[in-house]
Amino acid sequence: MIENEEDWDIEIVPTTGLFEIDWRELWQYRDLILLFVKRDLTATYKQTVLGPIWFFIQPIMTTLMYVIIFGNIAQISTDGMPKILFYLSGITVWNYFQECLMKTSETFIANQSLFGKVYFPRLAAPISIVISGLLKFSIQFGLFLIVWLYHLTQTESAIYPNRTILFLPFYILLMSGFGFSCGILISSLTTKYRDLRFLIQFGIQLLMYATPVVYPLALVPEKYRWLILLNPVASIIEAFRYSFTGQGNLSIDQLIYSVVTITIGLFFSVLIFNKIEKNFIDTV
Repeated sequence: MIENEEDWDIEIVPTTGLFEIDWRELWQYRDLILLFVKRDLTATYKQTVLGPIWFFIQPIMTTLMYVIIFGNIAQISTDGMPKILFYLSGITVWNYFQECLMKTSETFIANQSLFGKVYFPRLAAPISIVISGLLKFSIQFGLFLIVWLYHLTQTESAIYPNRTILFLPFYILLMSGFGFSCGILISSLTTKYRDLRFLIQFGIQLLMYATPVVYPLALVPEKYRWLILLNPVASIIEAFRYSFTGQGNLSIDQLIYSVVTITIGLFFSVLIFNKIEKNFIDTV
């Protein structure tokens, strides 16, 4: 019968510090990440009648609803762009950010039983969500391209794509990075503060209205525009629209701000995630 600590033959203690993240080990588990990606894709619409077709239905229905409510009823300007193209461009980019944030924010809670049974790099789970979200984005982006090409070929088209369209991978990287960093930060905090799970549900909706998804940035009065631009997503969506249509606002300064903000946020959120994942099973 062991009576005190000194009678232990082996003592298990953490072997890594706050800043010690084994990226090489994460690469070694890339097959597991791909399995998680497959799981995420198949589980989303499992036992549904339409299956992956929902990837198309959701943005189409949302776009039509925005055209009716914001475009026709509220008469909100679309900055000279065709309404369906304006709203679809914002929805396509926003949906990817929202997907990354919402799904990664549930990393610890959704994988609680798995994390408690077997070891693997915990970052593998949220990274797989970002990758599976990218596949969904690709499908919805294909829909956007169809609508874009249709309007581009019209004789009276006011759409003028430009060479900044080559920055598309950069825009996607920024959106995924911001959604990933916010998601794993919230996931880390929800292991102790469960109220954040309810806050994020309507918080993401409020954030959408603070982002130029259903209105152009030019419509915002100058004295309030800086508040909108505090959100790194705002400049990314505006840059995305400008690259494909020539309408909108492409600001290098604002993109630099987004890069700096997202990089700093990503750095600290990964550190917090790295700290929490060592003992989260004791708090969930």
